[in-house]
Amino acid sequence: MGDWMTSWLIEGIGIAAGIIGVLAWGPQIMEVWKHKRHDGISIPTFSIVAFSLSLWLIYGIAIKSTAMIFANILTLSVIAIIIIGVVKIRKSE
Repeated sequence: MGDWMTSWLIEGIGIAAGIIGVLAWGPQIMEVWKHKRHDGISIPTFSIVAFSLSLWLIYGIAIKSTAMIFANILTLSVIAIIIIGVVKIRKSE
């Protein structure tokens, strides 16, 4: 296999992993936004996770990894959606 094909395959695996990882957050988003359930969600923990993902995003940009950039932007977006939903629910209570 050529270097470009190996590189493309590796990035493709990373992108697939990123998509699957984002889909895994779907039930949590449903709990927060549809069912208005927020118990057990720690904003400080989610903030630390978001900070970690931001560092991974910077790393992905530095090494020019499309998969890492894509996956971390998507996951940061999902985390933001959850945090916004939890904050909104807690303010309304």
